[in-house]
Amino acid sequence: MTKITFMGAGSTIFAKNVLGDCMSTATFADSEICLYDIDANRLNESAQMLTAINNNVNAGRAAIKCFLGAENRKDALRGADFVVDAIQVGGYDPCTIIDFEIPKKYGLRQTIADTLGIGGIMRALRTINVLEGFARDMEEVCPNAWFLNYTNPMSMLTGFMLRYTGVKTVGLCHSVQVCSEGLLTDLGLEDKLERRKELIGGINHMGWLLEIKDQYNNDLYPEIRRRALAKNQNEKHDDMVRYEYINRFGYYCTESSEHNAEYNPFFIKTKYPELIGRYNIPLDEYPRRCVNQIAGWEKQKLDLIADPSLTHKRSQEYASYIMESIVTGNPYKIGGNVLNRGSLIENLPADACVEVPCLVDGMGIHPCYVGKLPPQLAAMNMTHINVHLIAIEAAVTRKKEAIYQAAMLEPHTAAELSIDDIVKMVDELIAAHGDYLPKYR
Repeated sequence: MTKITFMGAGSTIFAKNVLGDCMSTATFADSEICLYDIDANRLNESAQMLTAINNNVNAGRAAIKCFLGAENRKDALRGADFVVDAIQVGGYDPCTIIDFEIPKKYGLRQTIADTLGIGGIMRALRTINVLEGFARDMEEVCPNAWFLNYTNPMSMLTGFMLRYTGVKTVGLCHSVQVCSEGLLTDLGLEDKLERRKELIGGINHMGWLLEIKDQYNNDLYPEIRRRALAKNQNEKHDDMVRYEYINRFGYYCTESSEHNAEYNPFFIKTKYPELIGRYNIPLDEYPRRCVNQIAGWEKQKLDLIADPSLTHKRSQEYASYIMESIVTGNPYKIGGNVLNRGSLIENLPADACVEVPCLVDGMGIHPCYVGKLPPQLAAMNMTHINVHLIAIEAAVTRKKEAIYQAAMLEPHTAAELSIDDIVKMVDELIAAHGDYLPKYR
């Protein structure tokens, strides 16, 4: 019997997708599913929903168990084969609000604040503090388990787990799966989707579509570049930042323009406010969207819980396919976040967490060699990696100086604020987050 533990099981919608996928798969029909959370109400709601799915698609064969609070965490993890991580330390309120409102006082505007930027740094520090506890428990009670991390900031969290714990870890993100399909569809090249060939490599949320060919091996990039330039010149749309990447750097990026607008010093600039409209950048939209999404999720969650006939169709989320491949030995390919050991990407450092194609089979997850990125793409990735490595150092050493350094080297923050204001802002953020952060010296 396979044991699957879900950390952050109160994430009802995501738990439905991942664990519903598992219960819809013959390989895991008789599995033990352990739900862990620190919120009793949300844990109970997810358990009700998953029990209905188990009964309706799996004849009730899976054993679903609940574990509440840190005092029961080891029991949730004990003997697990797979651990899925989907947590948000501090939630939208108060922590996401803090990560937006305090920087805004200093003139620093953000779009998402969960991957890079000062918001991404603070989220990493809050979350690594929790993941370290997960890791120590796993090393003791399920040392052979695979840790499937879905939590952002992906590169910093996965990099920490792989460098400073003994836990077998891979980071998983949706953006690689939908990258080329979204691009070709948006540019009117739907006829090229079938049996297309692609290579994606880089880092999470800034992986690069390095090659894209049709089924006959014809390079699609010349036409993509022509159409992307024309679209940016002739209309307003939601992907203008990434199309500008194509124009200026030659390649398309995996994550949305809304995310990428804040990952660099090019687009959100106090001195050039007209760029916000020119590139259709939704500044501060994310907090407003969170409020609406939370309300929508609550309604959707209540609908799911109240439906005794609830069923599930297996989704395209990587998690169940990875687990199935490891258990059965049948190979499967993913885009995974792993350490750059063995120079998977030759012109990025070995300690960097990179996103590359990976083969999964009965022996585990095997990252694939990509080679050298075009130098301009490696340089863009390094502006992130510099921050990743120093933020991880801050989390490990508990030195406040390293937080300052990570913030000073973050491209958007450095472009907008003075060193003195960066230090003041970091101090204010640390104070505001209180017990969600460990003590820094």
